Amino acid sequence: MKRKTCENSKINFEVKLPSFPDQTFNILDYGAVDGGLVMNTEAFARAIQACAEAGGGKVVVPAGLWLTGPITLKNNVNLHLEQGALVKFSPKFEDYPLIETNWEGNKKVRCMSPINGKDLDNIAITGKGIFDGSGEAWRMVKRDKLTVGQWKKLVASGGVVEDDRLWWPSQQAMNGAKLVARLEQSGTARIEDYAEAREFLRPVLVSLIHCKKVLLDGPVFRNSPGWNIHPLICEDVTIRNITAYNHWYAQNGDSLDLESCRNVMISDSIFDGGDDGICMKSGKNEEGRKRGIPTENVMIKDCLVYHGHGGFVIGSEMSGGVRNVHVSDCTFIGTDIGIRFKSTRGRGGVIEDIYINRVKMINIANEAIGFNLFYERKNKEVTEVPVTEETPIFRNIHLKDVVCRGAKKAIVMLGLPEMPIHHITMENVSVSADEGLICSEVQDITLTQVDIYPKCGPVMKFNNSKNIEVNKAEYPEQAEVFLKVEGKKTAGIKLMGVDLSKARKELELGAEVPAGAVIRP
Repeated sequence: MKRKTCENSKINFEVKLPSFPDQTFNILDYGAVDGGLVMNTEAFARAIQACAEAGGGKVVVPAGLWLTGPITLKNNVNLHLEQGALVKFSPKFEDYPLIETNWEGNKKVRCMSPINGKDLDNIAITGKGIFDGSGEAWRMVKRDKLTVGQWKKLVASGGVVEDDRLWWPSQQAMNGAKLVARLEQSGTARIEDYAEAREFLRPVLVSLIHCKKVLLDGPVFRNSPGWNIHPLICEDVTIRNITAYNHWYAQNGDSLDLESCRNVMISDSIFDGGDDGICMKSGKNEEGRKRGIPTENVMIKDCLVYHGHGGFVIGSEMSGGVRNVHVSDCTFIGTDIGIRFKSTRGRGGVIEDIYINRVKMINIANEAIGFNLFYERKNKEVTEVPVTEETPIFRNIHLKDVVCRGAKKAIVMLGLPEMPIHHITMENVSVSADEGLICSEVQDITLTQVDIYPKCGPVMKFNNSKNIEVNKAEYPEQAEVFLKVEGKKTAGIKLMGVDLSKARKELELGAEVPAGAVIRP
C-alpha cells in the first residue's frame, strides 16, 4: 500500500460565500448614540431586525465608540464596521442572559455571547472596525503569568485572591466552579439555578451555531471573556483578513476554535491569544462521539500566530474526528508549541488526512512539532489497555517544508501502547532546538531529509517504535549520539543515506532492544 504524502494531497471541496442585497441600515437611524456612555443594545437589534425583514443587506456601524450588550445576528445580515468603529461590549454581567449552549466540547449553561447567531443562513461580519469583549471583567488571572508589579496593580484594583496565586474579578466568580459542578451533578438544575454563578460563566466572544454560509472579513476581535471566535456545527465558513487578539495571560483566551464544522477557508489573518491559536475541535468524550460530527474539509493559509499554546492545533476535544485539513504558508512566532496534536484516553475520535506545508516558526517555547496522546496526564501510564471507542487515533498526517529556529524540543511524538501514532510522513523539515526528536509508541513513520540540530543529547530517540524510515538527515558535527533506541517492542528502524560518522557516537541501544531492530547502511 502506497503511503500518502503532502505531494499527493488534493483539495477536493469548495467553500460557498454569502451574498447580500445592495441596501444598508445605519444604526444611527435606529437610535444608536456614540460616545460609549449610552447602551445601544436595542438600536443594534432594531437595525438588524429591519435588515432581515427587508430581505437582508448591510447593517452599518459608523466610526465612533458604541457601548452595547449582546448582538444577535439574523439571516441575510452583514454586520459591517466602518473604519474607526469600536464596539465595546458591556462589562455588566446582568446584560448577558443565561442560556443553554456549548463549552469545551459539551452542553453547558453559560452567559449569552456578545456576538451570537444560531440556525442562520447567509451571514457576515465585515469591515475595518474593532469588537472589544470586555474580557477583563470576566477572566481570572494566574499570578505566575504577571510580573510582580502587574500582580500588585491587579490585586489593588479589587476582586479576590485565591491561594495567593489566582485573582478573580469577584467572590461569585471564584465560587462559581463548585456551584456549577453541584448543579450539573444534580441532573435536575434549571437555567435560573445558575444565576448565582453568572459571573463565572464566561461566554465566548463570537458564537455561531448551526450556521451556513458564514463570512468574517476584516474586523479585529479582541479581549474575549472566554474563547474569541467559536463556529460550532457550521458549514461553508470563510474567515479572512481578521485579527483575533487577547493578552497572552488571558485564561482560555483561544483565538479561533473551529468545532464540528465542514468546508472552511481561513486565510490572511493574525491570531494572538492566551491559549490555542488556530484550533480544530469536534466535541469531548461520550457527548462528542454521540454528536459524531467531524471537523472536515478545512484550508488554512497565509496566517500568522503570535502568542498561544499552539500555532496550529488539533484537540484535545476531538471525539467526533478531524479530517481533510490543509495548512500552508503560515508563520508561528513565540507560541508554546508550534504544530500541535493533543488528545488522551477517553476521547475516542480519529485525526487523519492532515497536510501541513511551508510553515515557518521561531522562538517556540516547547516542541516545534508535538503529538501527544497523554494530554493533561501527569503520569504517562505505559500499561497497555484494551482498544475501545474511547481510544483516540492519530494517523495519516503529513508535513513538508517546515522550518523552526529555536525550540525546547524539536519533535515529540507520544503514542499509546495500545494505539501507536501511525502513518506519519515528514519531508524537508529542519529544526534547531535544545533537544532533538523524541518518539515513543509510534509506527510506520517516514522521515525524509528531516534535519535536527539539537544543542545536547541524541539527535533522534525512539522507544517501543517500529517500521521507521530515516532517509537522509543533517545534524551537527560532533553530536553526542545520532540515534538512541529503547524498548522491547522496537523493530524495523531503517537508516538510509545518513552519514553517521559526524556523531561522536552513532548508535545507543537499550538493554531490551531486540537484535536487528536497527537496519543501518
